[in-house]
Amino acid sequence: MDSFTLEDRFDYQPLINSQGETCHFGVRIEPKQSGVHIGELSPTWLRTLVENQQLVILRGFDSFTSAENLTTYCEAIGDIMQWPFGAVLELVEQPDATDHIFANNYVPLHWDGMYLKTVPELQVFQCVSAIGEEQGGRTTFSSTTAALRLASPETKALWQRATGQYQRAVELYSSTALAPIIEQHPYRTYPVIRFCEPPIAGDKAFLNPSTYHFSGIEPEEQEQLLSSLQHALYDPRVYYAHQWQSGDIAITDNYSLLHGRESYSSQSGRHLRRVHIHAKQPLNNPHLVQPS
Repeated sequence: MDSFTLEDRFDYQPLINSQGETCHFGVRIEPKQSGVHIGELSPTWLRTLVENQQLVILRGFDSFTSAENLTTYCEAIGDIMQWPFGAVLELVEQPDATDHIFANNYVPLHWDGMYLKTVPELQVFQCVSAIGEEQGGRTTFSSTTAALRLASPETKALWQRATGQYQRAVELYSSTALAPIIEQHPYRTYPVIRFCEPPIAGDKAFLNPSTYHFSGIEPEEQEQLLSSLQHALYDPRVYYAHQWQSGDIAITDNYSLLHGRESYSSQSGRHLRRVHIHAKQPLNNPHLVQPS
């Protein structure tokens, strides 16, 4: 898909943060005419765009009418990471949820696949049914490469020493991950941040949190580590909260971004779908702690 086609058929805009300023990452694409289906966009072009922009939002296109249609298109982007339930996770509130993913809780910043044998490169989200802006539920994204560029040498020196150990048990797995806060991108030459943000301290309503431990630093430095990471990752220049509209598609770089979710009104009808796509060379999880 060449630039002439892009300029003639689509509006190509940077993402705007909560302060009305341009984010340091991401792009939103909208068709200039109605009746353009997302399936008309080249999967190869979109994958390249995500490599450059980290987050691509598609809005105003005719979207996929079923999970099967979404899966078919994602197969053209790359190899889909299969779960026991299939390719597509239906992200809806469950009345008897035992985990925050399926409740209307907020979800702290994290990366997907951190507890699994392989780590997907991309996430594809489809908004099936959006809710009102006043009801919450925005999906949040933080560019770790941008955060590293803006951090002071002293702050990065603290992060460089620290390693996070995280443990989580859900229906499909019970695993431990051990990840340096700063490490090199698995397939490129620049550094990224791998951090699973703890929930708000003392929040007893948060369902099934991970357990957290940080090594490589002194115990009295942990508060400084967490506060400096949160300050950096929520900086409006590197942080974007997406207000969904029905039909939106978001394609995201799981290796460079962290993502989360704002809490939302219960029984509001919020419905997203998610598909994981492997890297061209699937990434065996370097952080997974093998049981002894």
